[in-house]
Amino acid sequence: QMTVDEVAADVGIAKASLYKHFASKEALAAAAMVRLLERALAMIDQLSAREGQRAVDRLMAVSRWALEMQLGGEMPTVPSQNSSLRAELLAHKTYLDLLMQASDRLGAWIVQAQADGDIDPTLPPELVLYTIYARACAHVPAYLKAGGAFSDAQIVELVQRSCWHGLRPPTKG
Repeated sequence: QMTVDEVAADVGIAKASLYKHFASKEALAAAAMVRLLERALAMIDQLSAREGQRAVDRLMAVSRWALEMQLGGEMPTVPSQNSSLRAELLAHKTYLDLLMQASDRLGAWIVQAQADGDIDPTLPPELVLYTIYARACAHVPAYLKAGGAFSDAQIVELVQRSCWHGLRPPTKG
């Protein structure tokens, strides 16, 4: 949604200078997505280094981190129908390599969480992965934030709860 003029103004350079580094707005967005995936992989590495943490807890931590990043304005909500951006991303080798690394690592945690009984083992791991990705890039947190009824922390908790525990009320017992 942001224009090249707005990006140039935000970083304090002329629009022409920005185009010296990036051929298009989509190329700039792809570079931003690469940086974001590098940060995500660093977060995944940190979680991997924690001894004794269950796979589902690691997945929930990544999901929480992504929501916090989004509410902090550091995680884009990528429009799935933007064909020029999608084409740029699909042609960007570094982006695809990093996305595959993240997907493989998260996928291994999903399979482990299913084996542990923490995630429904009848669900395809790809569905679980795409659900996590969808939560990271969804518009729901922004809509809740714009409504002003919830703090960022409350929004993270609500979205996490709906993602990981569904929409059913908690079981009594």
